Amino acid sequence: MVTAPFARSLDLFGNIGIVQGNELAREMRPQIGDMLARQPGVSATSFSPGSSRPVLRGLQGDRVRIMTDGLGSLDASNTSVDHAVAIDPLTAERVEIVHGPASLLFGSSATGGAVNIFDRRIPRAMPESPLHIDAIANYASASSLRSGGASFDLPIGSRLVWHVDGNYSQSGDMRIGGFQVAPGLRDELLDEAAEELAEGHAEEAEELTEAANRRNRVPNSATESWSAGTGLALITDTGSLGVSIGYLDSRYGVPGRPGAGHHHDHGAPPVAGAAEPDHGEEDVTIGLKQWRADIRGEVELGNGFFERLRIRAGFADYQHIEFEGDEVGTTFLNQGLEGRAELVQADHDGWRGATGVQYFFRDFNAIGAEAFVPQNDTEQFALFTFQEVTLGPVSLEAAGRFEHSQISANASGISRSFNAWSGAVGVSHGFGNNSKVGVNISRTERAPAAEELLSDGPHIATQSYEVGDPDFGLERSVGLEAYAKLRTDAVNLSITAFANWFDNFIYARETGGTIDDLPVFSYAQTDARFVGLEIEAEAPLLHVGGFTLLGNITADMVRARLANGGGNVPRIPPARVRGGVELRGEMLTVAGEVEWTAKQDRIAAYETATEGFTMVNASIDWKPLGPESGVSLILSANNIFDVIGRRHASFTKDFVPLSGRDIRATVRFSF
Repeated sequence: MVTAPFARSLDLFGNIGIVQGNELAREMRPQIGDMLARQPGVSATSFSPGSSRPVLRGLQGDRVRIMTDGLGSLDASNTSVDHAVAIDPLTAERVEIVHGPASLLFGSSATGGAVNIFDRRIPRAMPESPLHIDAIANYASASSLRSGGASFDLPIGSRLVWHVDGNYSQSGDMRIGGFQVAPGLRDELLDEAAEELAEGHAEEAEELTEAANRRNRVPNSATESWSAGTGLALITDTGSLGVSIGYLDSRYGVPGRPGAGHHHDHGAPPVAGAAEPDHGEEDVTIGLKQWRADIRGEVELGNGFFERLRIRAGFADYQHIEFEGDEVGTTFLNQGLEGRAELVQADHDGWRGATGVQYFFRDFNAIGAEAFVPQNDTEQFALFTFQEVTLGPVSLEAAGRFEHSQISANASGISRSFNAWSGAVGVSHGFGNNSKVGVNISRTERAPAAEELLSDGPHIATQSYEVGDPDFGLERSVGLEAYAKLRTDAVNLSITAFANWFDNFIYARETGGTIDDLPVFSYAQTDARFVGLEIEAEAPLLHVGGFTLLGNITADMVRARLANGGGNVPRIPPARVRGGVELRGEMLTVAGEVEWTAKQDRIAAYETATEGFTMVNASIDWKPLGPESGVSLILSANNIFDVIGRRHASFTKDFVPLSGRDIRATVRFSF
C-alpha cells in the first residue's frame, strides 16, 4: 500500500518497492543511492561514498524524484552527480521505491521513478508508552564507518507529541580490493608515464606511474555528517497537524581522476570575498548545509463525496561549497519551497481516488569562477487526479497531471515556459492471496531542467565542461508496463516487463572535444527507447524445527538505444542476478547470497566498457530479547572475497570502485 500523504489508501498501478526495518538498517550507507542499489530495478550514481543518487530503470538525475514524505529534497543533487542528496539516511524509517506510471503522481519529471523517504520528525500517532525511543548504531570496516542516531517521542497530555532526533556519521577513505583505476585507464596512465620518461620528465613519469599503481584505498573519499531535528504534532480523532525543523551538515571528499591536473582559463572576473582559483593537484571537498522546515496536516470532512483533506508543505535553505584544498572554489545556493493539497474521495461502491494541486519554487545560484550554471528561478504549478474503480476481481486505474513550468535566468536574458500534460491508465485482475496481473500505459511530458537549458562552463568537481541548450523543447515518452505478482504458500513471484519510447530525450553526451583541458559534455535531444525486465522470487525449500529455509532470486536488466543510429544511451546499468538462501526463524535469521553483475560493453561514444564482477555476501540478524522486543543485532559481511566491482552508471567508475571486503555490525533499538 502506498503511504505517500496523498495516496495512503490507494494501491495504484501495483509497482511499489518497500525497504524498512532490519533490511533498512542492514543496508545503511552515507547516501541514499548506495543504500538502495540492491533493490530490483535500482542502481546508483556512486560518484563517491559521500554523493550517490538512485538510478531507476536506467534513468537518473532530474528524471528520478527524491522525496521526504511526498515532497522533494529541495537541494541541488539533481544539478550534478557530485552533489549529495540532502537527506540523512539515519533519519529514515521507511523507504518506498515507485516504478512505472505511478511515479507521475509525484511530478511529470519523475519519468524514471521516485524514491519516497519517511522519517519520524512529524509524529503520526500518539506513543503507547510515556517515552518512545528509536536508536541505531553502525560500524563498517571498509571505511571505518561509525554512525549512530536516536529519536525520542514524548506525549504531552493526550493530544500533543513532541519529537527530537540527532544523528552522526563519520568514515575514512574507502578500502578496495585491488587497483583503484580500471584496466583501460591504468594502461593509459602507464603509456603516458613511458612517454614522459622518454622525454626526460622523470618526475612527471613517476607521478603517473604512482597513480596507475595506486591500490587498496580511494584517496579523498572520507565523509562526515550530522543532523538534528525536532517536531510537534497535534493528533485528534478527526485529524492531525504537525510541524518540524531540521538541520543537516555534511562534509565529503570528491576523489580526483588519478593523473589528471586541473588547468582552466576562464577569463571570469574574481568574485568579491572569494579566493582566487588555483587548480593544481589540490583535493576537492564539499561542505553541505541545509535548514529545512515542514508542515503536514490532515482533517476528516465527514460523510460527503470527499472524506478528508491533506496538506503538505516544506521550505529549505541549502548551500554547499566546493573547496579546492583549503580555498573556496564555487558556492552553490538553493532556496526551495514546495507544497501540495489533496482532497481524498470516500469509497463509493468501489470507486475511490484523490484530486489535488501542487506548487514548487526554486531559486538557484552558483557563485565563483566555475559557476557552470547561471542564477535561475524555477516555478511550477500542477493539477493532478487519480482514480480507481474496483469491479470484483478487476481494477481500473487512471491518473492525469497538468504541470506549468517557468524557468528564468535574468542575467542571461533567458526565460522559458512549458505546459506538460501527462496521464496513465491501467487494468489489473486479482486472484486469491493478493496475486494479480496487470498492464499499465502512460504518456508523460517533462519540461527540461534548468541545468539542461543553461549549463555553460567548467565544473571542477566532475572535471568536465558542461554545455546546455536553451532551445530545448518538451521531452515526451510513452510507457508500457506489464506485471504479474503471485503470492502462494509455495512461492512469492513478481515479474515486470517495461518499455519507454522517448521523443526529444535529453542526455549529456561527451563530444570528444576539450575546453580548458576538460572534456566537453554537451546536452543533446533525440529520440530513444528503453526496455527492461525485473524479477523477484522467493520459495520455502524445507522446514527444520522452528526455522524455514528459503531460496530467493532477484534479477534486472535494461537496454537503452538512441534513435537514428545514435548508438547506446550513456551510463546504463548492465544486467544483474542475485541468488541466495535464508534460514529464517522468529529470533534468528542467517542468509547468504551470490550477486553477479554482467559486463557492460553496450556503450556510448567516448564511454569506456565496465568489466563484470561477482560478489558473495552473508548476514546474521538476531533478536536476543525475543521477536517482539524491538532489539536487533545485525552482522553482515559484504564482498567477502574482496573483488573489484564498478557501477557503470557512475561518472567516476573508472577510478572509484565499490567497497572491498566490508564487515558491518548494527544495533537497532525501538521501545
